[in-house]
Amino acid sequence: MIEILTLILPVLFVTSAFGQQMFGNNTLGQKVDNVANQVLKATGVPSASVAVVQHGKIVYTHAYGSAKLNPDVAATTDMRYAIGSISKQFTAACILILEQEGKISLDDHVSKWFPGFTRSNEVTIRELLSHTSGYQDFWPQDYVPPMMQKPIQPMEILNRWAKKPLDFDPGTRWQYSNTNFVIAGQIVQKITREPFYKFLKDHILDPLQMNSAVNFDQGKMTSSDPEGYMRYGLGPLRPALPEGSGWMDGAAELAMTPHDLAKWDISIINQSLLEPSSYKKFEREVLLKSGVGTGYALGIEVGMMNGHRMLSHSGEVSGFTDENMVFPDDSAAVVVLTNQDAASASGAIAREVSHLLFKTQDKNTAMRTEQARKIFENLQKGKIDRLLFTSDANAYFSKQALQDFQSSLSPLGKPKSFTQTNQQDRGGMLERVFRVVTPKQTLRVWTYQKPDGKLEQYQIAPTR
Repeated sequence: MIEILTLILPVLFVTSAFGQQMFGNNTLGQKVDNVANQVLKATGVPSASVAVVQHGKIVYTHAYGSAKLNPDVAATTDMRYAIGSISKQFTAACILILEQEGKISLDDHVSKWFPGFTRSNEVTIRELLSHTSGYQDFWPQDYVPPMMQKPIQPMEILNRWAKKPLDFDPGTRWQYSNTNFVIAGQIVQKITREPFYKFLKDHILDPLQMNSAVNFDQGKMTSSDPEGYMRYGLGPLRPALPEGSGWMDGAAELAMTPHDLAKWDISIINQSLLEPSSYKKFEREVLLKSGVGTGYALGIEVGMMNGHRMLSHSGEVSGFTDENMVFPDDSAAVVVLTNQDAASASGAIAREVSHLLFKTQDKNTAMRTEQARKIFENLQKGKIDRLLFTSDANAYFSKQALQDFQSSLSPLGKPKSFTQTNQQDRGGMLERVFRVVTPKQTLRVWTYQKPDGKLEQYQIAPTR
């Protein structure tokens, strides 16, 4: 993704009726607004539409900026944005539903439906959905090549790309590939003998009342939806060239409001649509044959953010980039949809809002932050108050250590800001992380505090 920092657009503040009803002047809502407005201003992305889930409920929706530029049309939360590859998790869910019905297995080979595809007798459905199949991606570019501006049938895509030599032996590497999910969509269609999107709508979108969702790959967007934009280099925003129909089927075909995508996130949190065993498969990281983790499950990334389990995926199609983060153990989620491609705004907003949700502060935060600042300033002088530390930490702060701290930190000057950014339990202690901005450098400081209040560790390292 490209981060654009040169063009500053006027940012419009738009509040949905839902947002007003749920939050009013709530502090979290104001912080979300500040984050979104700042990121849009910094990147020049025209608009963002956001939904926040807490305690398993949609608690905040807001839209910011311009859905269209000429003439200017303010973004609203009832507008549908293309969600790009976030659609892939819906395709994976369709496969899991069919597995629940006994019509397919994740361990089935692609050859059961498409014997003519390259090494299809070796590639499994699980490898398709986890990007470990080896089938080459038909659309790695962040723009629309001339060929893709023309309509196509999904099978034409597969007859060209799924019959090429594999990029690697199945299960031995991870490589993102839209081709995998077009294959998966066509397998659903073969099994059900109905269009892929109809099965998706009947079994997922309608049961979850995701009423705004449409298949934009078949031209279902309307004039009331946002226009997608792009840039050439650092130039002005221009309307993005649309893909021809047929290219997105199974891989990136959906458009919807952030509110409806949040409904899907809540179904993941509550495990309300699939069977429990299916959710385990859906969320479990797929390992390569070597045992190396991929960071990817079935149509969704898996990992941790600040100690919280996260299921996430970004999305990009022509004119749109998006981010969806779900924290199932915390009953929380963040949805951010934007109308510019090859841009980083959606991910930046989602990360910052997620930090807001999990910025843990206790009653001693102010005191401990001030203590950490004083320790820092003392280290700039080559000194520490040894009564604050455990015997282990006092052993660490040897004469040589204090000399090195002083010589490296004193030239940086007095900290301009000293802010706690995170805390979590570790090894029977409380870890606190601080961001320290000095006149010359930004640093990361992290401490381990014992139950009796003494510090077992005080570490400093540079950061961006």
